[in-house]
Amino acid sequence: MLVLTRKAGEGIVVGDNITIKILEIKGGGIRIGIDAPRDCKIYRQEVYEQISKENREAAHWQLDDLDELAPTTPKK
Repeated sequence: MLVLTRKAGEGIVVGDNITIKILEIKGGGIRIGIDAPRDCKIYRQEVYEQISKENREAAHWQLDDLDELAPTTPKK
C-alpha cells in the first residue's frame, strides 16, 4: 500500500486519467474530489463491499430454489 501525506489543495494522479484532490480538512473528516472518466466506476468502500457481498450471495443458489420458482413460472 502506498501511503502519501497531502495538504488541502494538493492531489495525486492515478494512471493517466484519474486525479484525486484534497479539498478540505475539517475536524476528523477530509473532503476529496475525484476527477475521472464517466465510465470509471467510483464507490465508497462500504458501498462497494455491500455490492460485492450481495453479488456473491446471488451467485450461490440451490436446485431447491428452482423448485420453489417452478409453480410461479407460466407454462407454454
